[in-house]
Amino acid sequence: MAATLRIDWAAVDRMLNSPAGMVGRDCQQRADRTAAQARQFAPGSMSERIAPPIVQRSSAGPSADIIVRHPAVGYVINGTGLYGPNARRITPVRAQALRFVLNGRIVFAKSVAGQKPNDFLNKALPAAL
Repeated sequence: MAATLRIDWAAVDRMLNSPAGMVGRDCQQRADRTAAQARQFAPGSMSERIAPPIVQRSSAGPSADIIVRHPAVGYVINGTGLYGPNARRITPVRAQALRFVLNGRIVFAKSVAGQKPNDFLNKALPAAL
């Protein structure tokens, strides 16, 4: 008597490629851990602007984006140019002072020195592993 094996390829496709499938759920858990770690590494109020990741279906399988909706995120991740003793000064354009949060307190300054890059998103990636 011969055994017959039938594979439901649609079910296999859902398991591997659907955001609700086994791989998609694992991707969501890893993205959630990475976003939580990024919130810990993000400076100031930037942590509050990290959106919860949503897993989407792509041609390569499930994927997730971690989005930071803060206007200064590019300056934090890439730095502001020169820093240290030759730092470029950052001054307000439309206001009399710069306003930011430092150690939980609101601080005002007429200018600040440039900052080193702080790529908190890449620092958070090991949480996904």
